[in-house]
Amino acid sequence: MTAQHLTEFHGLPVFDLPSADASGEQPAPGAVAWRVRYDWDGTDDFEQIWQRFLDRVDCAAVTALVIGAWSEEMYEDGLDPVLQRVIDAKDRFPALRAFFLADVESEENEISWIEQVDLAPLLLAYPALEELGARGAHRVFTPVRHTALRKLRLESGGMAADVVRGISASELPALEHLELWLGSENYGGDTTVADLAPILSGTRFPALRHLGLQDSEIQDAIAEAVAHAPVVPVLETLALSLGVLTDVGAEALLSGQPLTHLHRLDLHHHFLTDELAQRLRDTLEPAGVDLDLSEQEKPDESHGRLWHYVAVAE
Repeated sequence: MTAQHLTEFHGLPVFDLPSADASGEQPAPGAVAWRVRYDWDGTDDFEQIWQRFLDRVDCAAVTALVIGAWSEEMYEDGLDPVLQRVIDAKDRFPALRAFFLADVESEENEISWIEQVDLAPLLLAYPALEELGARGAHRVFTPVRHTALRKLRLESGGMAADVVRGISASELPALEHLELWLGSENYGGDTTVADLAPILSGTRFPALRHLGLQDSEIQDAIAEAVAHAPVVPVLETLALSLGVLTDVGAEALLSGQPLTHLHRLDLHHHFLTDELAQRLRDTLEPAGVDLDLSEQEKPDESHGRLWHYVAVAE
């Protein structure tokens, strides 16, 4: 699996800011999620493109903003100045409710080569923000209090445990959707089940209805913890997909607390045997659970051992 550009964000189609010489009508400022990104075929740098966006679009009516590629050498040019521009322009975006940072495809820059930044300052600058997403190698998240954020999605091929701890220590009373791609240890993914305990307790985020703990090399251990986690009964949807889920984790889910109240259980990209997959179907689908068991993977065999792999790493 590789990262792909967003086509929809915050319920709106994503629309690229036209080039400097483009003509024709633009959509209404609040009708689309505006993507501002470096033009590989152009001559303007990101600062010039950002200024063009501020000049040409009524930013006061923009509700969703996506930052794509920001330079030709993204693995060298950090995101700090890019995010700071958005923070500095906070007074020009009174209606902004959704923001995504680093909507970059793998052909532009691999996900684990994107050095992400601390997103807490953005949340402090935009107290009315409802949705925040970011892609890359997440290393830090300063605990923050934010009363409006409803959805947080962090995509990573290797997320540092400090990020999980920072989120867990944050006060996010409105948070309904939390999605964390934990990634591979080879790319900095060192989160343990103990780090996830505050999230799984069910008390940290009282409004939580969707939990995604995904793309993990310890997916079985996470499944074992989830099987008895107090947060599960209040969830409507649960995602343990993209990681190294085997029969061990599936057995834990089957023997743990009931999951039949869920609207959807997403386990796609897994290493389950046919037998365990069928047992999950027999248990959950008659109760009306939308169960995703697509992408049944087989471990690679080399040097006398079996190798399992997450969907998103490098």
